[in-house]
Amino acid sequence: MTREHEEPGRPGTAQHLGSAKAVARELGVTADSVNRYRRGARKHARADVAAKIDDAVRTRWQPQVRKRRQRQAATTGGITVETRARFGYTAPVGTTDDGRFRRLTVHLPATYAQRLFDARDAGASEGEMRGIVADGLKDVYFQDGGSRATGLSDVEINDIDYLDF
Repeated sequence: MTREHEEPGRPGTAQHLGSAKAVARELGVTADSVNRYRRGARKHARADVAAKIDDAVRTRWQPQVRKRRQRQAATTGGITVETRARFGYTAPVGTTDDGRFRRLTVHLPATYAQRLFDARDAGASEGEMRGIVADGLKDVYFQDGGSRATGLSDVEINDIDYLDF
């Protein structure tokens, strides 16, 4: 990458790390090698240096990627939940409220994603997080946004086989 294409202060660039010397010290190479990689004169790093570069990039970029995806999910995108668990619920008299295993893949709106992230950041317990997911599944899957099962309340997730986001 040439200097004209570098973004000032962008994580992963030598400027962000302080200097080519600091990057070199972190990677275990010379400052001249770092400068050669930066300006494109050296394209292929030795295997050990390439692994160090890969680790350094993952360390700096992965938290930023996660943060950007979290912000996107909480504002516009929502979050997809895939689970196999026993669902029980409180239903009106005359209907069945027996819990049973279900395999669900449901896209929850951004409001539930935001609630989950806020709860996680506040140190919520697993039970509290499970309750937020249950509320979302009740609204989206069981009640279909209010068009059916309107008397349904208190959905519970038990005996979780797996739960992926």
